[in-house]
Amino acid sequence: MKKKKKNQELTPSKPELWKRLLTFMANHPSEVLNYKDVAQRLQVHTVGMKRQISEVLREMGEQGALEVVSTGRYKFRQCGSYITGTVELTAKGAAYIISDETDEDVFVPFSNLKHALNGDKVKVLVYARSRNRRPEGEVVEVLERKRGTFVGTVECSAGYAFLLPSGKQMPYDVFLPMERLHGAKDGDKVVVKLLSWPENQKNPVGEVIQVLGRPGDNDTEMNAIMAEYELPVKFPPAVERAADRIPLEIPAEEIKKRKDYREVTTFTIDPADAKDFDDALSIRELRTGLYEIGVHIADVSYYVKENTVLDKEAFARATSVYLVDRTIPMLPERLSNGVCSLRPDEDKLCFSVILKMNANAEVLDQWFGRTVIRSNRRFAYEEAQAIIEGADGDCRQEILWLNDLAQKLRAERFKAGALDFEREEVKFYLDEKGHPTGVYFKRSKEANKLIEEFMLLANKKVAEFIGKPKPGKKAKTFVYRVHEQPLPEKLEDFNRFIAKFGYGVKTGSRKALTSSMNRLIGEVRDRPEQNLIQTLAIRTMAKAVYSTDNVGHYGLAFDYYTHFTSPIRRYPDVMVHRLLQRYLDAGRSVNKEKYEEYCKHSSEMEQLAANAERASIKYKQVEFMADRLGQVYSGTISGVTQWGFYVELDDSKCEGLVSVTELIDDQYEFDEKNYCIIGRHHHKCYQLGDRVTVRVAKANLVARQLDYELVSDESSTAKPKAAKKKISDKKSADKPAKKKEKPIRKDRKPKKRR
Repeated sequence: MKKKKKNQELTPSKPELWKRLLTFMANHPSEVLNYKDVAQRLQVHTVGMKRQISEVLREMGEQGALEVVSTGRYKFRQCGSYITGTVELTAKGAAYIISDETDEDVFVPFSNLKHALNGDKVKVLVYARSRNRRPEGEVVEVLERKRGTFVGTVECSAGYAFLLPSGKQMPYDVFLPMERLHGAKDGDKVVVKLLSWPENQKNPVGEVIQVLGRPGDNDTEMNAIMAEYELPVKFPPAVERAADRIPLEIPAEEIKKRKDYREVTTFTIDPADAKDFDDALSIRELRTGLYEIGVHIADVSYYVKENTVLDKEAFARATSVYLVDRTIPMLPERLSNGVCSLRPDEDKLCFSVILKMNANAEVLDQWFGRTVIRSNRRFAYEEAQAIIEGADGDCRQEILWLNDLAQKLRAERFKAGALDFEREEVKFYLDEKGHPTGVYFKRSKEANKLIEEFMLLANKKVAEFIGKPKPGKKAKTFVYRVHEQPLPEKLEDFNRFIAKFGYGVKTGSRKALTSSMNRLIGEVRDRPEQNLIQTLAIRTMAKAVYSTDNVGHYGLAFDYYTHFTSPIRRYPDVMVHRLLQRYLDAGRSVNKEKYEEYCKHSSEMEQLAANAERASIKYKQVEFMADRLGQVYSGTISGVTQWGFYVELDDSKCEGLVSVTELIDDQYEFDEKNYCIIGRHHHKCYQLGDRVTVRVAKANLVARQLDYELVSDESSTAKPKAAKKKISDKKSADKPAKKKEKPIRKDRKPKKRR
């Protein structure tokens, strides 16, 4: 009897089984299953029950409740909606789709990506959502590839070859037919263009479009970084020819149209190795305690006319790129280092901001317009600094006047609530082959701050002149540099972290936050945790971008701000020059939507250039440490992830990974909220900011990765109860359906899948 009763319980009626199977398939919407798969998942073992499942699945397919993928194989028929969005890959190969059409990101497992890559624009089917589950879906079409070229190393076999990608954008090897190698040899670093990607094939097919050289060569690696971010290295011949046609001599009729400042003491202050000088300062005393200051900026817009080949190339690049050992300019060298550069003892065309200021650094009057200048002297920062510190030299009185005014401008800016983020800049000593032989740090001094304050002032005044509402007139479209206020939740996380060091910031008001943040930066200066806390503080802030919608600049405490002062190296400054002249000539407002697209492009290119710069620094760090394998250094934990923690060395700032697999004393779990990993059994904690000693274990130049081994921990602690509670309380760790995976970290990549 008991056996019969048990069998009866396992054999529901057909309507009940229909409902049960529909619920099961709905909970696995992306999977294609046959009756055996379903029976196994439902732990059904009797032949009769399996036969009934098969029959009901067939009926569900015939009646349209399920999608019949092939004979005997079924999939849940979706009742969801379609959205368009951008792919953000995770470290595990799955993705989140970021879309303006939905408030929540949509999770797509790796198996449903349909070959979509990071940054691609895709059409996604969002599944009907169950209660308490995250939105899920599948890619149905790749609408637009973020990129079509990839960098990597060629691996040749008999009759075929593969590209082993070196970036993070392509998690698959690329198949290369032998006739598509175009001279590339085994081991060469190359750029490959995708030709096709059949839906039923795991690997895309490509062809070599550029052979960069052999891995490890400095020029090869720097050009590979540029290609990895799809940034151009050389100018097209037509652009070079257009630049070569521009004469150095200034037409006399053009000089007559402009204010002449050639007789006013004028000079540039730049890095010692600079070649493009796009800003100069002039000063003359009108009477005791009253000065006329000129901020003179190279008039690039005079030479680069709209819609010419020069303009189109400058817009496409949008910015110069500064790698460790070279600059890839936005404009051809004839313009950037010659025609437009404000070299001493040469007449130059400028766009200027002329300010009348008193001894308290208050602006009493202002003028904007086109000028001609003649720089009397080119100063390196070190030369100007020596004069500020008491040395004799050219233009001594003028430099001291400007420095006094700059200090007052700076003090007033911080009084108004500006943030004081000042970080040491890591630089390398390089030999003639570009190999790093040493590291040094650059810190901003008074001469740097002198230039900075007057450039900030000019940018601010130009933005105010256009942006401030005028009685009875509608504001005209303009290009602003904007910086939004930080998100409250980011501030809370930051405050919670720095509390472990005994610090804190006030978040009650903007003024309270900025003053307490500046006080914090002062307190950590020259302390071991300085770089870490400053880095986290900067990450807490929003990113500054270009926009036609002015929301002010939070970090500078300016209601109006733009970029006017560097048109040789930034395209937005060229746009600002053109718009300023247009409005000075009483021209009509330009199309807002068009200029917003220009701003978006400029912001994106600025980010790519910054990424390339960081990649070049990382490469040099790995190259530098490759000569020091086995050596032991002290450092600070600068990042924590599920695969281990990153350590930044004290004396070189070179960052490397201590893998969690190397920590054999326990099984460690990642606590994202508290920036730490904690041992499951002994509860030892390694957290952001801990002091450790490490040994250099491995330097992978191809992947630009450093691996360290832990020698000892100076400040990591055991937190038996509290730490354990934090992990157990973190419910999302037990419910992956609610937990968003971390995006790929920029210096790690998932394993390749051939």
